[in-house]
Amino acid sequence: MSLLSATPHQPAVTEREARQVAEAAREQDWRKPSFAKELFLGRFRLDLIHPHPMPPDEDVQRGEEFLTKLRDFCETKVDSALIEREARIPDETINGLKELGALGMKIDTKYGGLGLTQVYYNKALALVGSANPALGALLSAHQSIGVPQPLKLFGTQEQQDIFLPRCARTDISAFLLTEPDVGSDPARLATTAVPDGDDYVLDGVKLWTTNGVVADLLVVMARVPKSEGHKGGITAFVVETASEGVTVENRNAFMGLRGLENGVTRLHQVRVPAANRIGPEGAGLKIALTTLNTGRLSLPAMCVGAGKWCLKIAREWSSVREQWGKPVAFHEAVGAKISFIAATTFALEAVLDLSSQMADENRNDIRIEAALAKLYGSEMAWLMADELVQIRGGRGFETADSLAARGERAVPAEQVLRDLRINRIFEGSTEIMHLLIAREAVDAHLSVAGDLIDPDKSLSDKAKAGANAGVFYAKWLPKLVAGAGQLPRSYGDFHPAGHVDLSGHLRYVERSARKLARSTFYAMSRWQGRMETKQGFLGRIVDIGAELFAMSAACVRAELLRTTGDHGREAYQLADAFCSQSRVRVEELFGRLWSNTDDLDRKVVKGVLGGAYTWLEEGVVDPSGEGPWIADATPGPSERENVHRPIR
Repeated sequence: MSLLSATPHQPAVTEREARQVAEAAREQDWRKPSFAKELFLGRFRLDLIHPHPMPPDEDVQRGEEFLTKLRDFCETKVDSALIEREARIPDETINGLKELGALGMKIDTKYGGLGLTQVYYNKALALVGSANPALGALLSAHQSIGVPQPLKLFGTQEQQDIFLPRCARTDISAFLLTEPDVGSDPARLATTAVPDGDDYVLDGVKLWTTNGVVADLLVVMARVPKSEGHKGGITAFVVETASEGVTVENRNAFMGLRGLENGVTRLHQVRVPAANRIGPEGAGLKIALTTLNTGRLSLPAMCVGAGKWCLKIAREWSSVREQWGKPVAFHEAVGAKISFIAATTFALEAVLDLSSQMADENRNDIRIEAALAKLYGSEMAWLMADELVQIRGGRGFETADSLAARGERAVPAEQVLRDLRINRIFEGSTEIMHLLIAREAVDAHLSVAGDLIDPDKSLSDKAKAGANAGVFYAKWLPKLVAGAGQLPRSYGDFHPAGHVDLSGHLRYVERSARKLARSTFYAMSRWQGRMETKQGFLGRIVDIGAELFAMSAACVRAELLRTTGDHGREAYQLADAFCSQSRVRVEELFGRLWSNTDDLDRKVVKGVLGGAYTWLEEGVVDPSGEGPWIADATPGPSERENVHRPIR
């Protein structure tokens, strides 16, 4: 197998070696039940999510009290238009959030934090993100993937005592994993951490360091060379940004999130005490992935906030804008978009709250649920914002400042569209999320039959795997033939008197879960070891699972709101609308599992890269500037000005 391209300071790894590194970082045990994992196996375990879990009263009171203060701050102290114009969050705004305790929302009260639950942390992010998404990104990067969460899960008591009080009130943190030529393939990580006495010496360049420009503390992923007394491998460290040899060389600018303090950070001969290492050597990727299990919920939280805002603007605008004698909302082409925004916002909030409450209770393994929430939330929020821009017409494309300058309400629809676009890339692109979730979805199959398709396994290993697989599938496959989804009165709790009927949607989910599992089994039988290359198929499998999860969450949330007397009738209507829309998408995805252009697309790609179609590129000019596609990241001293800007 050919080697991947590599610079002299970067490890050259084969595709197989890269996969082995990623596989080793996975949490491979399932010690707790998982609704989504069972769903992909064709088992609709409604009992795992219904009745909807509820937070303790004291958590609700503490969370609501903070949200009240935060809302007042966002309404009176945050100037989103100013942040957009100046491409920077004012220091006084960040300091105001510090005084509120917003840096420590998820940090335990014994360290000076607020000790909010995941549910209320997400509600806070949705609120802040609606005021300005760059503010939400700052708080999320600090607490979801920055220093606090890894230390909470893997840090020593001494590390928690030293760093968590700082993170709760004064110090901003950032997470440094990505490099100029390393994205989702960590096997090629080039930053090194060489042991030297009681220290490690770090060298390397990190890219897209969200919060890196203003951070006081960094979580840095670096490769420790294997040597006597050192296991080596990718390892996590807490690094003081003020350390000698740390240089923020650039503040990056993007199409959206203009206030984002994201940069390029060079580490040259940075000495880090061994006491600042998080976990053992070689555990860095596992720490990162485990942190993201709940950390990924921060992005869909802000997507929910965006959906709520889109719905508000769509409702207000569409009721006053008239065309051909009536408000545009009552023209079917526009009304369908409004219905989509309303129903999808309801479902996204249902997915987020359900996943978050399960994370708080720690009863279930939610790694797939959190990943699905991130994937689904980021994709659907982008679609909702795009529909809002379309509903607003020319005004949707016009900036808020321009609207205000000519006397109209400054509605930043185009800004929200730009700001949301990064969520399909942040913390795992949609394409990577498809593969990550697909790997977890087929875990049960690989655990019993993986040796059958592994070319490195011996004949005896394959024979043993064949026997194990035979036993597993003999029990599993018959259960995919029939189920509660075929019984007309199943899930009767979801057809209360005076409300629309949601039970039919849950029966559909149950039937579709079994169909999904059968499709996965057939694909594994058909493609075997080539299954991992069928990324189009795997992506559709995951997208079907995401829709089924969202339908389930929407129905469970509607029933919760009905039983608590809080907009139950309306919730049932929204859940019904969402499930009806979702079923159309699911049927299309099922059809595309086997009827698609994947094979043809691969041929076209070979032609494009082979130069067969360069004639098609003629007739245009390329306005791109000069320079390499990927910047040089050779370790060494910085030759640029340090643009680090701590907030004081």
